[in-house]
Amino acid sequence: MLTALLFLLSAGAIYLACEYFVNGVEWFGQKLNLGATATGTILAAFGTALPESAVTFVAVILGKTPEQRDIGVGAALGGPLVLATIAYAVVGVALWMNRHRLMRADHRVRVEHGRLARDQSWFLAIFVVKCGLGLVAFALKPWLGVLFLAAYGLYVWRELKASDTAPEEEELEPLKLRPNEANPSFWWVAAQTTLALLVIALASHTFVKQIEAIGVAWQLSPHLVALVLSPVATELPETMNALIWVRQGKERLALANISGAMMIQATIPSSLALFGTPWLFDAPLMVAGVLTGVAVVYLWWLFRRGRVDARWLVPVGLLYGVFAAYIAWHYGSHL
Repeated sequence: MLTALLFLLSAGAIYLACEYFVNGVEWFGQKLNLGATATGTILAAFGTALPESAVTFVAVILGKTPEQRDIGVGAALGGPLVLATIAYAVVGVALWMNRHRLMRADHRVRVEHGRLARDQSWFLAIFVVKCGLGLVAFALKPWLGVLFLAAYGLYVWRELKASDTAPEEEELEPLKLRPNEANPSFWWVAAQTTLALLVIALASHTFVKQIEAIGVAWQLSPHLVALVLSPVATELPETMNALIWVRQGKERLALANISGAMMIQATIPSSLALFGTPWLFDAPLMVAGVLTGVAVVYLWWLFRRGRVDARWLVPVGLLYGVFAAYIAWHYGSHL
């Protein structure tokens, strides 16, 4: 009962804190004179990716056993798979379900398609190299982690250079901590964003622990929990952010947050894992890599076409179901 209660309370706390975070980070972007998309790809993505990056750091750098380090490698592969499948599918479903509330005549996703297509191609190029390194062993491999950090730095530089502005329907709502102020001070904006992020990190940690406890109580395979359920839990903040922004009709920020988080997941946790582990993939990790690649190619094709129907984003979520079924079969057949 306590586990179930903590599970529900932590999920509710994540959603509520995300409401404050997305509100604060929009104001933060305005204070720093960032474009609307850069606010999502850099500020929001970096903030919500901190908890899972910390999990990877603790697992691969401070972990004392190979099993603990393997958790970090699994997180570095599982995170992008969740974002490329479930998170995009959630955006598609949310836009589909909220069309009438947003008073829209169609299901079109209103984003900069070219920019999102470029993000998918950037991610795919880095991800292919990352997965290729997981198939070979050589002495200099750990040093290549530096290249992944450099790739993320280059991505951030590119995002900061690109300028864009928010359309009228993406008007800023009042800062939740100062609802009566038309232009709250930078310190109030920073305080709200930081406090919300701390609550997200704490609640996410609690949520993951309850997922693990439920797995033990239901006698689920530890591998099923580590590779399938835990990544969904750690990527919950990004998914919640996307859901909140879509409900406000700001799918550009929602998709920019997911896209930016995918770039972080492709680079920073991977570099940490390269520094601290042999970075060699077993069959489940290879399947995760292939399915992520399939999802990203599909998303690139969608955005490359220039006109995306929200309903076309939904099928990509099924790929995560394929991965879950494979993991259940793989470890079930090895019992």
